[in-house]
Amino acid sequence: MTHKILLLEDNADITEMLRTWLSSLNYEVITFQQVEDIVTLAEEVSPDLVLLDYLLGGINGGEYCAQLKKNAGTQHIPVIMLSAHQRVIESLGHYGWDAFIAKPFDLSELALKISELIDKAHDPLAV
Repeated sequence: MTHKILLLEDNADITEMLRTWLSSLNYEVITFQQVEDIVTLAEEVSPDLVLLDYLLGGINGGEYCAQLKKNAGTQHIPVIMLSAHQRVIESLGHYGWDAFIAKPFDLSELALKISELIDKAHDPLAV
């Protein structure tokens, strides 16, 4: 079964690198550089996991994460927050994400966290 990842990243180079790499790991990757309504998009796409960049134009990824986690139809979707500004993020609050990965990130660490969160989300016995 191919799992679907929704990637919201405004850097085109990082987007393309992640799309190519995740596709090589047999994930279906849907990418966006900006969105109007993250909840509607997630409900339409039905991803198994969301990767969010924290610094986006107009709204920060933390706000998108909070919107997903506050909505009954999307709160079950694991969210990994990506950012080069870990200390700033830690001082601003958590927003409900399931994992934080600092940029520049280690691809093996990211792959392990993605797999772990998707497995946990699909395990009916997981807490």
